[in-house]
Amino acid sequence: MRKEIYITDYNCVTPLGFDVSSNWNALLKGKSGVALHKIIENQEPFYASMIDSEKLEEEFYRCFDETQKKNFTRLEKMFLLSLKPLVERHSISDETAFILSTTKGNISLLKNKTALPEGVFLSNLAQKLADFFGFKTKPIVVSNACVSGVMAIAVSKNMIQAGKYKDAFVIAGDEISEFVVSGFNSFQAIGTEICRPYDKNRDGINIGEAAAAVYITSELNQNEKFSFKILGDSAINDANHISGPSRTGDGLFASIKNAMTEANIPVEKIDFISAHGTATIYNDEMEAIAFNRMELQNAPLNSMKGYYGHCLGASGLLESIISMESALKNTLIPSKNFEETGTSQSLNIIKENKPAEIKYILKTASGFGGCNAAIVLEKC
Repeated sequence: MRKEIYITDYNCVTPLGFDVSSNWNALLKGKSGVALHKIIENQEPFYASMIDSEKLEEEFYRCFDETQKKNFTRLEKMFLLSLKPLVERHSISDETAFILSTTKGNISLLKNKTALPEGVFLSNLAQKLADFFGFKTKPIVVSNACVSGVMAIAVSKNMIQAGKYKDAFVIAGDEISEFVVSGFNSFQAIGTEICRPYDKNRDGINIGEAAAAVYITSELNQNEKFSFKILGDSAINDANHISGPSRTGDGLFASIKNAMTEANIPVEKIDFISAHGTATIYNDEMEAIAFNRMELQNAPLNSMKGYYGHCLGASGLLESIISMESALKNTLIPSKNFEETGTSQSLNIIKENKPAEIKYILKTASGFGGCNAAIVLEKC
């Protein structure tokens, strides 16, 4: 019999707050981190969700003593703040995994550099964070475009079930940088307005930044305030295009189908879908097709991109955390800025805060290169 794997703790650092409760209270009030920011010198300000650097510094210096404050980049400070409460509540052993999810890491270190600084390598970033907290195992890096956060949960689940580890700390994060903005601009994917996932008038994504962390274990104890069983997972690459999603939703459809099969529950049991929802024409359309192919069109669904923007490698983990918090609070959060359906197939988009019993959650993500991922969570 396979081990049952649980998420029993989590935390996040975002433009809406430096812990889960602050984020949840902001979401209930409909607050968004998306605002106009000037990020590239020669460009006009554009809509993005960016953490206030002064507040980040203040929080970092409040939480760490003088001997711990030196030689950390802005992104590393986000990571450290998100993980610190979890490490304080759960012990690290020789059988504890440390898994880092990010797409770009310290890419901003490359600016104006003629040689590659060591900190830009993801393996070095992971090792630096692991060493700081005293992890004894070799860090694992999951960097697979925008499905990285969801895949990191799946990797930890499967490695614990395989007996490689007893428990795991999973951390995810990315920051806004000139490199990231330039990349998405080259695809003409950045919206000129605040993003509107699934809406008829959507015109593109808003870039965001965040860090998030979860604790995953096979052994529950009486001190856990909550637990979510990871029932199923899957990642499929449909190899459709370097940046464009499949027009038929093949990869996402297969990912959901596999995850549901492993979870061994019918689609009618899904109480809520936390979707990717980037507010780009092709992604939202692809998702609508995939969900309809799975007969999930009636399940309540939202995208968190209107609140946080697209946080790249952090998005899947952050949105999973907010999904679990929704289940604990028995409240569905609306898909912000959605007004009129803009996809060819219908979806049950959440439009206002709504009380609901949430037991089974489906979280999905899709990204460049045809990658897709899905996990099924059960509130215990």
